[in-house]
Amino acid sequence: MRVRRQPRDKRYEGVMFPTYEDGLRAFREMVSRRATADLMRLSDPEETLTNLTMAAEGELKQVIAQLEINAREAAHPSVFVAGWRPFFGWAGGIGFIYATMLQPLLTWWAQIKGVPAPPILNIDLLWVVITGMLGIGGLRTFEKSKGVAK
Repeated sequence: MRVRRQPRDKRYEGVMFPTYEDGLRAFREMVSRRATADLMRLSDPEETLTNLTMAAEGELKQVIAQLEINAREAAHPSVFVAGWRPFFGWAGGIGFIYATMLQPLLTWWAQIKGVPAPPILNIDLLWVVITGMLGIGGLRTFEKSKGVAK
């Protein structure tokens, strides 16, 4: 057993090879160059298919469950239940327009007039709320750009 210092940064990556044999060749090449990762695993085609199927089924179940929750919330008679998404949607949209268009124009106008500039919104927090509501995430986009996901 070899003990190593704990790395400063951690990276988790996965690679899919076109065939099992391609993966085996890559593993052998890495071992021969002593360029191995802390954890390496090569799944055969059956295990890969099983893992992908289970992951897809779990993801699909989550999406369906969330859609059912959304439908129940939208049909709820109380504005506090049915209206929270539209409220945050409008607040996020208005905040985004203010931060990207209105605030810079008002700052320019304030400099000309010699008055205090308007406040700056925390666009990072606003962006998290907006992208979360829109269902925009970077992981699947990253996977698709690397050719890992279809």
